[in-house]
Amino acid sequence: MFVGHYGVSFAAKPVATQVPLWVWFIAVQWLDVLWSIFVLANVEKLRIIPGFTQANAFDLYYMPFTHSLPGSIVLSLVLGVVVALFISGNRVATVMLVAGVSFSHWILDFIVHIPDLPLYDNTAKVGLGLWRQVALSFPLELFVLGVGAWLYARTTSFTTANGKYVFWTFVIFLGLLQIYGNFGPPPVSPQSMAITAFSIYVALALLAALVERIATPSTRASDAC
Repeated sequence: MFVGHYGVSFAAKPVATQVPLWVWFIAVQWLDVLWSIFVLANVEKLRIIPGFTQANAFDLYYMPFTHSLPGSIVLSLVLGVVVALFISGNRVATVMLVAGVSFSHWILDFIVHIPDLPLYDNTAKVGLGLWRQVALSFPLELFVLGVGAWLYARTTSFTTANGKYVFWTFVIFLGLLQIYGNFGPPPVSPQSMAITAFSIYVALALLAALVERIATPSTRASDAC
């Protein structure tokens, strides 16, 4: 899953308004952020096989650290602790919320991935395989994104009509990225895939910070990290 993860980001923001939106954007992709670094370091591996599934060309055959069940839990908790160190308020609640949002990545991946998510080490792999049917996985991505964006919009006080326009333009842009991800050309190598993925995750987090600043400027002080 790709942009569907950001639906969780949008839904999480109203629950813990003290955490900036860009942090939630990092949280939902935290496992993949580390995965892209690990691929570049040759710690985790993938193969690019055009047509491997209808949704993408990724044979994710070795990712026991970032996408195993225990690994994803530990890494999610680590991020929760790091974020809580910089956020005022109930730190235990912040740890659990951020860790839970981060771990939602594994849960959503379980729905769309073929069986390549290890329950431990690099064995006992699971995944419901919705990527095999892009006619199902693609609308699911947009649905999860849309529901999360709707929850954010209905609980957020946009300061101007332009703020709401900027927000929904950003959501539409995310949807267009999903179209390219599913129907565009595959990357030329695992390394290029890792670099592209990492760059996109960072760029979208920066855009989320900008969108939040424009759409709801009155929350900047309280949301500062």
